[in-house]
Amino acid sequence: QHRSGSVQQGMQAREALRRPLTETEQHGDWSQAESYSRTQESEISQQFPRLPNPDMVMYVYPHLADGSAPVPGYSTVFPFYSRPQYALPGERTEAL
Repeated sequence: QHRSGSVQQGMQAREALRRPLTETEQHGDWSQAESYSRTQESEISQQFPRLPNPDMVMYVYPHLADGSAPVPGYSTVFPFYSRPQYALPGERTEAL
């Protein structure tokens, strides 16, 4: 009995919080929502494009490992940034 009373109070509180639709909502003027909603056309454009992350090539000269084992020279490649970097909306991403 007590539980159904609290459920009844919860339903009454929920009904009190509901509001009617405004004139704009009734007429379907969704221009404000369209300014930030994604569409099929805008889905393929990137809002935060990735910035170029050039590869750095480093040459390791021949050396001795632990003072006795010879290691031949070799080159290795690693990215300039350790993590991908993203441009802000409208920020220029191409070279000047």
